[in-house]
Amino acid sequence: MSNDAPGFELPLRLFLAFRVIIDELHAELAAQGHPDLRPTHGFVLQAVGPDGTTAVELGRSLGVTKQAAGKMVESLERMGYVARTADPSDARRRIVRLTARGVDCLDRSERIFERIRDDWVRRLGADRVRAMEHDLREVTPAELWRLDVPGWFGTP
Repeated sequence: MSNDAPGFELPLRLFLAFRVIIDELHAELAAQGHPDLRPTHGFVLQAVGPDGTTAVELGRSLGVTKQAAGKMVESLERMGYVARTADPSDARRRIVRLTARGVDCLDRSERIFERIRDDWVRRLGADRVRAMEHDLREVTPAELWRLDVPGWFGTP
């Protein structure tokens, strides 16, 4: 008889670990003045990036339709995280850019993620966390920044 967990437990545990980290991130972001953000918003803010993007490009990056990307942009614009401006090279195009509030959120997120990793190091030990990160790099694609999770999950 094997002491190994059933195969279905691995993806569930990986997802739960992700969920624990993201829930902790959002609780801390809420306490630091960003209470309305949801996990999908983080993918959108990352996809907008420092240079901005269009709704079409945003939808492509996120794996969602232009309309779904537009709805996400509208929501983030109402909350003050992004702003739409005219493209200087083509007046018909609108560029979505991060506002100071959007940049602040990403900066805070980066610090919170570092603190969460430090907590894991204290709980599990630096060697185990490094080994876990190494092992995950071995079994996952090299491309770290996959932003199409909203589309993969079927977010409209």
